[in-house]
Order: sequence, then C-alpha cells, then structure tokens
Amino acid sequence: MRRMIIKNILKEIFGVEKPIVGMAHLLPLPGNYLYDDDGGIEAIVNNIVKDVENLQSGGVDAIMFCNEHDRPYSFKAGPAAIAAMVYVIATVESRLKIPFGVDMLWDPMATLGIAKATGASFVREIFTNVYSGDMGMWQTNCNETFRYRKLIGAEDIKLFFTVNAEFSAPIAERPLSIVTKSMIMSSLPDAVLISGPITGTIAEMDLFKEVKANTKDIPVLANTGVSLETVTDILKVVDGAIIGTAFKVDGITWNAVDEERVKKIMDKVRSLRKELGK
Repeated sequence: MRRMIIKNILKEIFGVEKPIVGMAHLLPLPGNYLYDDDGGIEAIVNNIVKDVENLQSGGVDAIMFCNEHDRPYSFKAGPAAIAAMVYVIATVESRLKIPFGVDMLWDPMATLGIAKATGASFVREIFTNVYSGDMGMWQTNCNETFRYRKLIGAEDIKLFFTVNAEFSAPIAERPLSIVTKSMIMSSLPDAVLISGPITGTIAEMDLFKEVKANTKDIPVLANTGVSLETVTDILKVVDGAIIGTAFKVDGITWNAVDEERVKKIMDKVRSLRKELGK
C-alpha cells in the first residue's frame, strides 16, 4: 500500500508530472541577526506577497516558504521567528492558487509545526545523517521527528528528505547510492532531494543518476542550482525540481522573484512535459 501511495505522491500533491516548486524566501525574521527592526513584519509580508504573485503568474506548480535570509544559520529556530513565519504564511494564504510547502532552516520540528499550523502539503528538511560544516556538528533525529509528526496529527504532510546536506559533509563517508538505499529503508521518506554543495549550485549530473537508480518508487527532485540552461537535462533524469536562485532578479538568491525568469523556465518545463508525454 505504501509503495502504491508513494508512486503517485507528486501527482497527488501537484497534479502534474515533473512538478516545479518555486521558493518564496522570507526576509530575515524577528530574533535573527539580519532582521529589519524598521521595516518589521510589514516589510516581510509585502515582499513575500510580490514574490508569491510573480511565482504564480510565472506558472510554477507549487510554492515553498523558507527563511533563507535568516543568517547566520541555526539548527534551532527561535519562537519569534516561528510565530512570524506562521503569521506571514497565514496572511498570504488567501492569495495562493497552488499547493505550498514549508522549510524552517534547519529545524525539522519547527518546520512540521509551521506546516501543520498553516495547512502546508509538504515540508523539506535534513532528517537523517550526521554532518560537519559551517554551522558545526549537525546531528539529526528522524525518529523524534516522526513521533512528533504523529503527535500533532501531521501524517498527511509529506516529508521531502534531502539526501546530501548543503554547507556540510557527512561524518561517515559512504557512496550516495548506499546512503539513499539506507535512508529509504531506515527512515521512510516520501520524496528524496539532491542538493549541490551550497544554495544555488547544481549537483553533478552523475549524482542525480546515482540517486534515481536507487530509489525504486520514491520520487526524486533536484533541490538546488536548477536553471534555464540545466532544467531540461535534469528533468529527463529526475521527477521534479525545487527552484529558488534561478527565479530571482539577476539570478541572485537574495533578490526578489523575477516573473519573466520564472516564465522562461516554466515554458521549457511545459515543452519537456509535452515531449515526454508523446
């Protein structure tokens, strides 16, 4: 039963083959170093409203809200930031015409709680493995996350597992093919994501092929670095993509969403869907 459900999970959530999830990056949230005290929550809401409008007008299949600007990054989100993210999403939710997801970097529990409170369909996070990197030692606890998921009644929210974390490297080096098989067996992901080494950078094509070959019916999505130049080749290998940087003005992660850049990429995606559907 689980395999049959998983096989159709992307179509179930997004309604299309090869879905594209556009990133809506919230400006720095309260309690974080870069938070704008003068602009306050109003500036965050106004910015995200424009990004949501441009993503939807550009034709993406879903939106994921994320606190990408909350640098330096932390493994545990603060209560003010969590409350603010819930408020911002709730404020713009009436404008949403497509499914949405949540990622509260780099805190799986906070991410799930926000998703439950706002009605999100899916979440993205680092749920497994132990890493070392820019933020220090990165210890996950997938069992704890799943127990919390059940406790709050969030089992309908799909969990998208990133198989290789950004900004870090795993403590115990293993081939990504083995990590993928192990993660699926031990930790029950609904979908698997493949990242480049940092935000906005693409993984090597061989990694997409390696992971895809070892996931069976679990869908695989590209998580970083997908662009106008690479989207067609990547979607011929994997099942979808999450795009942030390539949709931004001048292709810079911290800029606003550029509707025309969204449209150009989505035109390519629709052409590919027609080609693959023949």
